[in-house]
Amino acid sequence: MDHPRRLLDAAKRLRADMVDRLSTLVRFESPPGSLRHLESCADLLARWGEEALGRPARRVVIDGLPHLLWPAASQRVLLLGHFDTVFPVGTIRSRPFAVRGDVATGPGVCDMKAGIVQMFAALRLVEDSSAVGVLLTCDEETGSVTSRPLIEHEARRSGAVLVCEAATPDGHVKVARKGGSVYRLAVRGRAAHAGVEPQRGVNATVEVAHQVLTLGTLGAADSGGTSVTPTLLSAGTTTNTVPELASLAVDVRAWTRAELERVDQAIRGLVPFLPEATLAVQGGINRYPMSPELARPLLELAQSIAGQLGTPNLGGAHAAGASDGNFTAALGVPTLDGLGAVGGGAHSADEYVCLDRMPERTALLAGLVDTLSMMESVRPLPSGEIP
Repeated sequence: MDHPRRLLDAAKRLRADMVDRLSTLVRFESPPGSLRHLESCADLLARWGEEALGRPARRVVIDGLPHLLWPAASQRVLLLGHFDTVFPVGTIRSRPFAVRGDVATGPGVCDMKAGIVQMFAALRLVEDSSAVGVLLTCDEETGSVTSRPLIEHEARRSGAVLVCEAATPDGHVKVARKGGSVYRLAVRGRAAHAGVEPQRGVNATVEVAHQVLTLGTLGAADSGGTSVTPTLLSAGTTTNTVPELASLAVDVRAWTRAELERVDQAIRGLVPFLPEATLAVQGGINRYPMSPELARPLLELAQSIAGQLGTPNLGGAHAAGASDGNFTAALGVPTLDGLGAVGGGAHSADEYVCLDRMPERTALLAGLVDTLSMMESVRPLPSGEIP
């Protein structure tokens, strides 16, 4: 009973430092694919991680992207997160980090820079971090294309994975997530003069409009079910030319593997509406759903620790958005998500975190790491060298 309380007291003493570090980290913009900014952010985090863990990071560069890994030789628990955000360079100038009362705002503050700050603070509080691995990636917001093999390798050699993505606005952790697919529909028609002889053209814009209407029939009728959402659209070259080319991005989310596969089959079976138009489908299933069964033992452990911290109402939420926890859970590795900051508004101008909850969340994470590091029931690790 005394240990969690001691963790909470220690975390409260770190609050001012955590807020200061959060301000610094938010100012280090880290938009997808911007190598200069991602590398600068990685430099900062590598220093913080070495301070917290007492060992240097391994910078794993894949296709130029810098991911940070602190592996443990006997890895009982893996802390997982990402430091890229969705916001373009310069957002910090129009929307700088700000604190009003107990609420902080700024680009990426909730998703998920506050979670990283809390992660390193928790690691400073744990009794022994020798069995704790940490992985911070920089391409999660674009599908984890380069980092997925690294995530899966580290998960396989871990007894449990704790994902430091944001909690729900009520502070609940996340035990289930929808799976997701990403597609690109490429339409080819035939160009012609739009005023002189439009009849000679095959209009790619008209074709892609038909495909949008078809996609609308593939999702579930209720808002909580399968979603098939046309997103990024481009077509044409000039205002007086029948468009020859069009491109449409499609986002799919579902609670079950079967639903993802149903929609995948339907999208791959799309056919053109216009004579002489052609349609090519790229992409596919990116993340399978995260099942609550794997999270249940970790949730019960977290609830026990939360009760000792004085926050007994910790719940396990089902989240529509996907995370890298989907990858680790799909491997059968016990995974608990949403252990980061309490906040909301991710990917929006209203993104925020509750600063008064940061000590409690830090103590919760530290308590989980301490307990999992010592538990004999943690899944045995396969042999093999650290990459």
